[in-house]
Amino acid sequence: MTSETLPYTSYLKEKTGIMSWLFTLDHKRIGLMYLYGIVAFFLVGATLGLLMRFELLNPGKDLVDPHTYNQIFTLHGVIMIFLFIIPSIPAVFGNFFLPLLLGTDDVAFPKLNLLSFWLYVLGAFFALATLIFGDGPADTGWTFYAPYSVKTGTNVTMSVLAAFILGFSSILTGLNFIVTIHRLRTPKMGFNQMPLFAWSLYATSWIQLLATPVIGITLLMIVAERMFGIGLFDPSIGGDPILYQHMFWIYSHPAVYIMALPAMGIVSEILPTFSQRTIFGYKAIAYSSMAIAFIGYFVWGHHMFTSGMSGPAAYIFSILTFLVAIPTSIKVFNWVSTLYKGSIVIEVPLLFMLAFIFNFLIGGLTGLALGALAADVHLHDTYFVVGHFHYVMFGGTGFAFFGALHYWFPKMWGKMYNKTRAYIGFAILFVGFNILYFPMLILGIQGMPRRYYDYLPEFTFLNQVSTVGSWITVTGLIIIIVNLIVSGRNGKKATDNPWNGITLEWQTKSPPPLHNFDKMPTIPERGPYDYPNAKRG
Repeated sequence: MTSETLPYTSYLKEKTGIMSWLFTLDHKRIGLMYLYGIVAFFLVGATLGLLMRFELLNPGKDLVDPHTYNQIFTLHGVIMIFLFIIPSIPAVFGNFFLPLLLGTDDVAFPKLNLLSFWLYVLGAFFALATLIFGDGPADTGWTFYAPYSVKTGTNVTMSVLAAFILGFSSILTGLNFIVTIHRLRTPKMGFNQMPLFAWSLYATSWIQLLATPVIGITLLMIVAERMFGIGLFDPSIGGDPILYQHMFWIYSHPAVYIMALPAMGIVSEILPTFSQRTIFGYKAIAYSSMAIAFIGYFVWGHHMFTSGMSGPAAYIFSILTFLVAIPTSIKVFNWVSTLYKGSIVIEVPLLFMLAFIFNFLIGGLTGLALGALAADVHLHDTYFVVGHFHYVMFGGTGFAFFGALHYWFPKMWGKMYNKTRAYIGFAILFVGFNILYFPMLILGIQGMPRRYYDYLPEFTFLNQVSTVGSWITVTGLIIIIVNLIVSGRNGKKATDNPWNGITLEWQTKSPPPLHNFDKMPTIPERGPYDYPNAKRG
């Protein structure tokens, strides 16, 4: 009997029982636990978003009063930002696949990895506990802007502590990935032989490690001000609310790249596989990830052009905002070039990546409009910002997340999903998403302010179109998620390499054994995307 025919036990069946999952040190099981938690919170956040769109179907009150509306959109933002978008791809696919992509058996610090998951659970508990403790969820928006966050009677303290704890989870994950990439790559794998998803996680991890402590300190300052009235941000006792904005955005704009860079890494994995050719401009894509991470630290001020900053500061932040678009456009150029003359196979993961490029381009170009000083004066705090943000985050990172889930589904569960239902779900989601968010860009240009409970009658039609889009979007999400759940239980058995992928995770069983590889994986001679007879970029 050869090694190929020897029976093996997958990581899913190595040990059984709930305790074997809750206290596991296996990176794959931790990744799956993150997945289940993150998708659950995504559904909660999406439900809250749907309630907001129902309320905005017509002018005036439809479902809830103004105060409840403010609490709903705050909880929606906190859940979607801190419990879904920021941890989604690194915590799920980074945990599960980084060791596999590097040809090793686990992350550098398995116990720290488990601790980061439990901190995520604890932070989630604090976020949801605001529903039953105190005077209800915060009504400040997810940014917790002072001085209102210092004065409101709602449960801001618990919401802020939730974000603080989730920040620690993010820091530990980033530290773990950096050490894993530096110390645990398989022999003969240099930095320029790493898959591009690993490069994107590396750039993201440095942001997590260096920027997240800033928001941690800032959030503790909010708690201290609420409890002791020490006058950090409240101008009535000598504080400076603009200081809060600076400290918040010093983290929160780099956090945009914590959300976006891993998604870009996903695109760089899936496009070569389904075009069966070498990635075009490997080094340009890899190093542009590091450039985005670096420049991203210096552009936070474009969120504050209307706050009264000096002219020279505004000019510098505007220039830096346009500068960060250069490495991003390098990626888009190389992705499109990878498809050129490739042997393209149209599968659901590829469709999600093409949708990512389309949506992200709209989000990026509208971001440049917000980075232009004259345009931002008109567009700031309008629905244009809401549309832009969702095109980048949901249209970009969200689509990449679901594309990655379809791409690696056979490897994670050893089953194939129903492709027909997946195509239908994708099509409905893509159409619904654009019907939902594109009208917001027009509403913003027309002058409709964001975060308002009510609106003027002239904005009614586009708000109704947007609300119908939310119904279509949720329908697509339900089809996609139900299809994956049913396929995980009853789907056809997957082969070890159903997509003819060439990175190392496809050299092991589906689903993988506990220690990932039965034998040392083979590194392609010309790099991680060395497809035989493929056109090279």
